Amino acid sequence: MPIDFHDVANRSTYSGRAADVSWREAVGTLVDPAGAAVVDVGCGGGTYTRAWADLGAATVTGVDFSEPILAAARDAHGDVPGVTFRGGDAAATGLPDASADVVFERALIHHVPDLAAVAAEAFRILRPGGVLLIQDRTPEDVAQPGSDGHPRGWLFDVFPRLLEVENGRRPDADSVAAALTSAGFRNVTTTELWEVRRRYADREEYLAEIRSRTGRSILHELDDAELASLVEELRRRLPEGPFVEQDRWTLWRAVAPTG
Repeated sequence: MPIDFHDVANRSTYSGRAADVSWREAVGTLVDPAGAAVVDVGCGGGTYTRAWADLGAATVTGVDFSEPILAAARDAHGDVPGVTFRGGDAAATGLPDASADVVFERALIHHVPDLAAVAAEAFRILRPGGVLLIQDRTPEDVAQPGSDGHPRGWLFDVFPRLLEVENGRRPDADSVAAALTSAGFRNVTTTELWEVRRRYADREEYLAEIRSRTGRSILHELDDAELASLVEELRRRLPEGPFVEQDRWTLWRAVAPTG
């Protein structure tokens, strides 16, 4: 069954990780965060909320509809200067009109029922000339083959029905671009990103995350027995020692017109 974001058992599923330099460098080519007012919609555990502050944003507001996950974000990052967290829906953040220079939405849009409403809300809260940056996976991103550096691809080898779930919830690049254009955005572009998700000391550290379904909503589609068999298969395929996990993403950049 799909992940229940409101279950306190999933409170920390998106916590305990830092944004990698690969992400920071990619974002730096698309937007200048220095001194900006950033809104991180669907902020989860606040990993990227904090990263925007580290990049020099003046203020960063993390918005999420899950109170348990927001509580974990506040515990981890609530003391960072300029960072605040608030409850809100991606299509109804409750933030003022034209109050943000940058709106960021990572791993969000494949969960929302109405992409047009989410795009319209981002457009509403951005100042003229502001930038919307969406990071998510397309079906092409999901289809990347598994390897030691990209073990996520192996999930679909072991359980092909997970690929059906992914393809059913992942929008293609053109559909997202069309939704952004319909909302009023201009200069919509896409960029491919291989982001380092995490650097693991060894295979077992990674498998512990898989076993607990940490940060991977697709694993909630498996029951406990299936998950256990996945862990054993991944143990067979992965090297014992340290490795770096990468995932492929698409970044959409769109600009709110100035007039």
